[in-house]
Amino acid sequence: MNLFKYLKGDKVIWTVMFLLSLLSILVVYSAVVTLAHKFKQGNSEFYLFKHFLIIAMGFIVAYLFHRMRYTLFSKIAQIGIVLTVPLLVYTLLKGVSAGEASRWLEIPGIGLTFQSSDIAKLMLLVYLARVLTVKRDELGEMKAVMRHLLLPVGLVCALILPANFSTAALLFLNSMLLMFLGGIDFKIILKITAACALAAALFITWIMVAPESIPGGRGPTWNSRINGFFAPDSKTNYQSDQAKIAIATGGIIGKGPGNSTQRAFLPQASSDFIYAIIIEEYGMLVGLLLLFLYMILLYRGIRIYRDSDKPFGGLVAIGLSFSLVIQALVNMAVAVNLFPVTGQPLPLLSMGGTSIWFTMIALGIILSISRTIGEKGEESLETT
Repeated sequence: MNLFKYLKGDKVIWTVMFLLSLLSILVVYSAVVTLAHKFKQGNSEFYLFKHFLIIAMGFIVAYLFHRMRYTLFSKIAQIGIVLTVPLLVYTLLKGVSAGEASRWLEIPGIGLTFQSSDIAKLMLLVYLARVLTVKRDELGEMKAVMRHLLLPVGLVCALILPANFSTAALLFLNSMLLMFLGGIDFKIILKITAACALAAALFITWIMVAPESIPGGRGPTWNSRINGFFAPDSKTNYQSDQAKIAIATGGIIGKGPGNSTQRAFLPQASSDFIYAIIIEEYGMLVGLLLLFLYMILLYRGIRIYRDSDKPFGGLVAIGLSFSLVIQALVNMAVAVNLFPVTGQPLPLLSMGGTSIWFTMIALGIILSISRTIGEKGEESLETT
């Protein structure tokens, strides 16, 4: 049976999704051994089944979204961007705390939690693509860019930042990239970038000088991570040191599936530092192959953007593709100690719940857009 008879859109993206998910199941089953002994009397199969079920449901979600007409997401984003703001505010005030940060909201009745920032990323990038399409003739001046683009970007990023600095920074970077690809004057983008770089420098200085005075209580955590990154002997480097040991002992071909030793020492072995476990068990060759798969995903997103004659669809595809791949690159950079610890999961690979579903939603939207390449007819977006 030809599965691709039922899976429309870019077949390469479907293949990459399947390969990453398959590897995720194998590695998570190995990485959760310590977690299982701590919480489930050694029952690793509990986490394996749960993770498999989440991925299976994720593919169902991707399938449903890829069958939808992508222009529908333009309408959803208009409502979603408005609802995102109070959702982020509620998360800061009443969210479930973990790691000294309120990032999660609990879904009543089923016990699952989700990060409101995942919804915010999707809504903001789709909304920006819509504005860049519908109002492209009005965005030639700084005042219009500030009102229509920077206001929602700044508000959403500011509400994410207190609990998740790295997500806010990456979302802002993606937004600037999308604005550039959407035709905003490069001089305007340079001015915005320069102003934000100055603000970031002042904020980092504040973190280093007086972390306790930063609202939200995350200042000391950010301070210790920055200091730990630049101070190799710092005790705060425990996670990074264990990840480096995993990578170094994995070598070229790895220790073999299920033979990781550092999973017993890495607190986030199945999530934030799963890339280190992959290299330890499967070797640097598989680590490079994994990087290659993400690059393929980015290339296919760029190709959809290039080949699509639908401005909104092309911008959404490239925006979501960059968002997923940049997150993956940051996660890998943290594992090999090129970046301070950020808490960014590896898309489609890290053990998680709703984060996998939001990734699948993003990929489903990209696949929906890829289905329309070559179709005749104009892109119909409401201008209200």
